[in-house]
Amino acid sequence: MTELPKTEDEWRVRLSPAEFRVLRQAATERPFTGEYVDTKTAGMYRCRACGIELFDSNAKFDSDCGWPSFDQALPGRVKEIEDRSHGMVRTEIRCARCDSHLGHVFRGERYTPEDTRHCVNSLSIRLEPRD
Repeated sequence: MTELPKTEDEWRVRLSPAEFRVLRQAATERPFTGEYVDTKTAGMYRCRACGIELFDSNAKFDSDCGWPSFDQALPGRVKEIEDRSHGMVRTEIRCARCDSHLGHVFRGERYTPEDTRHCVNSLSIRLEPRD
């Protein structure tokens, strides 16, 4: 893996403006607009900022929420942070390696047996298809 940028200005050079807004400023893509919302391709989803593996496609499921959803992350790859923005309490998820914003995690919705939905911005991840 390559060395991570140390400043936000260095991140701006590495990422597109849209990627920077989501990954480094915790913006959110509009629902149903991301490239991976309906993707069924087998593979590994990596952090778009640093390249670390985050989610296996086997954990992806249709939640009809407008963003790619995964019922589990790879162990130790995603960290959770309390988010009190927008007048509510949620749990933000970030890449454990580069601290980039991925989305939010929700529990207790009963979509899958794991009862967890990692709701992820497509701009936060990149799919590496399996051969």
